[in-house]
Parts: sequence; C-alpha cells; structure tokens
Amino acid sequence: MAIADWPISERPRERLLRFGAKHLSDTELLAIFLRTGIRGRSALDLARELLTTFGSLTALLSASPSSLLESPGMGEAKIAQLLAVQELTRRTLGEQLATGTVLTSPRAVGDYLRLTLVGLNHEVFCIVLMDAQHRVITCEELFRGTLTQTSVYPREVVKCALHHNAASVILAHNHPSGIAEPSQADEILTRSLCSALALVDIQVLDHFVVATDRIVSFAERGLL
Repeated sequence: MAIADWPISERPRERLLRFGAKHLSDTELLAIFLRTGIRGRSALDLARELLTTFGSLTALLSASPSSLLESPGMGEAKIAQLLAVQELTRRTLGEQLATGTVLTSPRAVGDYLRLTLVGLNHEVFCIVLMDAQHRVITCEELFRGTLTQTSVYPREVVKCALHHNAASVILAHNHPSGIAEPSQADEILTRSLCSALALVDIQVLDHFVVATDRIVSFAERGLL
C-alpha cells in the first residue's frame, strides 16, 4: 500500500510535522527523504530495505555512489541529495567547532571526524589544530595511505602544528576495514607523536580511530 493511502495520522511526514523529527524512526525519516517508492513498494519499504542492506544509517550515508545505484529506487538525484545532506551536516559541525571549544563539545569533534573520514576506501591521517583556549584553528589531512595502512612522519606532524601556531592537537585516522579497535602500531605511533610534540610544548588531547559505526578515543581508553 502506498503511503498516500495510509491514515493521515500514520504518515511519516504528517507525524514529523505534528510531533517533531525526534519522534520518528530512522526508517520513517529516510522514507520522507526518498519521497516516493517504486512499483509494489512504498518509500517506507525502500527505506527499510536500504537500512537492512547497508546495516545502519551511518553506513548508508557514507556509502559510495556506485553501491547506492545498485539499490532499488536510488537514482542519481537521490544519491546527490544524500551526499549534499552529509556535506551540510559536516559543515554545520565544523561551524560549531569553529565557534566553540573542543573541551565543551567533544561529541561534535567525534561526529565531525566521523563524517570526514567514514566511507573512504583508504587510510587517512588527520590532525585537528587548536589554540591555547582549545578553539579549533583548522583540520588538515596530512597523510593518505592504502586500505590497511598509511605512513605517518612525526616530523611533518610537528611542522604542521608549529606552522599553525597550535597549542594542542587532536589526532585522528580511519580504519576502512570497519574495525575501530586501535592496533599496536597505532599505540606506538601515538606515543611517538606525543613525545615529539611535547618537545615543542604542544599537547595531544586525544587520538580518534574512526570506523563506519564506531569511533574509539585514546583518551577515554587511558592510552595517552
């Protein structure tokens, strides 16, 4: 049955306007975004199938255009809209970081890094640079590698931090495999970078490992 044939009180769009977006499920919100279904399947059916196929909303939003095109009901227009939503969200979080401090918005930092790094099919190492008040100066991608590893050079990290006159930094890299657990090599690298930056009086506040549905904080794990 098409959503247009449902009782008005049960339609996702009408429920959103009446009760607010937070009262709708991921499936219902996605159905509103899709707007229309295909023959024999409503927008809600398609939304449910997409979430089942990709495993989560995060995985869906970070999926490649080619994989999305393989899904029923997903054409170039809807894929472009999804990419635009993801970028708008990333920019919104970036603005929050630029106007506040990292210490008052740690979740925003994690969300920003997840949107920046999730979905890449190669490892990327980034650094968030902050001033003495822990306000974000900028976020830079320093190194790019392969599916399983990337080479990080402490000298270049220190050089970047000094160039921006940073007082502290947050390190981050992704695991394209989808497993967020830090490796032994990650721990060794983090200790090396902490030592190198300490020599020029720059503090490492955290190191995030980003995977599709999870982000691990070295600081929370007591690994710094």
